[in-house]
Amino acid sequence: MSDYLPVLGGKKNELRGGRNVYDGYQRGWGLEFGDLKARVSEDPDYRYAAEIAKARSVLLLERMMNLFLLCKFFLPRLPHGHIVEYGSFRGGSAMFMAALAQRFLPGAQVYALDTFEGMPATDRAIDAHSAGDFANTNMEEIRQAADKLGLNNLHLVKGLFQDTAPTLLPQIGPIALAHIDCDIYSAVKYSYEVSKPHMLPMGYYVFDDATTSSCIGATEAVEAFVIQRDGLLSEQIYPHFVFRHPPA
Repeated sequence: MSDYLPVLGGKKNELRGGRNVYDGYQRGWGLEFGDLKARVSEDPDYRYAAEIAKARSVLLLERMMNLFLLCKFFLPRLPHGHIVEYGSFRGGSAMFMAALAQRFLPGAQVYALDTFEGMPATDRAIDAHSAGDFANTNMEEIRQAADKLGLNNLHLVKGLFQDTAPTLLPQIGPIALAHIDCDIYSAVKYSYEVSKPHMLPMGYYVFDDATTSSCIGATEAVEAFVIQRDGLLSEQIYPHFVFRHPPA
């Protein structure tokens, strides 16, 4: 474990309600109130991956840093598993995680699921986004860029999630991290539901948009299915929602 992660006196490093409060404070409190953000910004591994993602990702800086912390320090504690991203847009965060996985998660693959043609139909009663948003992307350009960088562990999967995930997920093996970055109620609900049977015990669900003001549909999906129905407690609410799959 890096000596730059905060050491938190008085917090037990153990599970409480299915979440590790100590881990959540290390990452969330460290980024928001400690000096972890400054330390991460100087980390050569972060700088390497961030350069790859530059101009491709619309993730907030702190959320990208949290993904970095998960990939470098926390996913290696789990048994072998893969990373699945739902909603990849121009491929920035997927390429970022693939670059880190090559360094810290031997054999782990990153699967980036997206229409690569913009959002599907949305529910205007709850979603602020509309069909066709985020259409300014090109899967072939992303593939060529990834190949040029040697990211042979990154796999782009084009289509609606419900058309691709049911075939893909049973074939790839266990998931260690589901990065759910798809903004709207139906897509967030589906991504969570389809991932659950394949998640490692204590694997990570990261919801990028459920705490964003323009994505109350994503918020409602997390509230209704992750929290209310399944009873999961968040390990982080800053810089984004992070939950753990139940232990075995």
